[in-house]
Amino acid sequence: MKLSKKHQSVEKTNSSACKVTEHPLINGMFNVAVATISGRYPEERRVINHECAELGYVLEGQGKIVINDEVHLLNTGDVVMIEPGEKYYWEGNMQLFLSCRPAWTKEQHQIVD
Repeated sequence: MKLSKKHQSVEKTNSSACKVTEHPLINGMFNVAVATISGRYPEERRVINHECAELGYVLEGQGKIVINDEVHLLNTGDVVMIEPGEKYYWEGNMQLFLSCRPAWTKEQHQIVD
């Protein structure tokens, strides 16, 4: 069993519109985070994860995710899976539970056009 307590989490501000509380688990196999989106992330362009699949569950709020130029409206209770290599951005006012496998790292995350 693995356990990550609140005091072990790391809080980060990715931009003025995205704040994240990360919980690293199981030696890089996967990780989880809670993200608060209040606007657009990234603020310009799109992001891509080269290695991880990212599962997002909308805990509360509403907004959208645009993946490969396709708009998907999101509401509380919706789930979205972003595959490695897909270009996307989030927009709205939402709190998301995110899980990445393998674990998200800064090196695999890139802002692209």
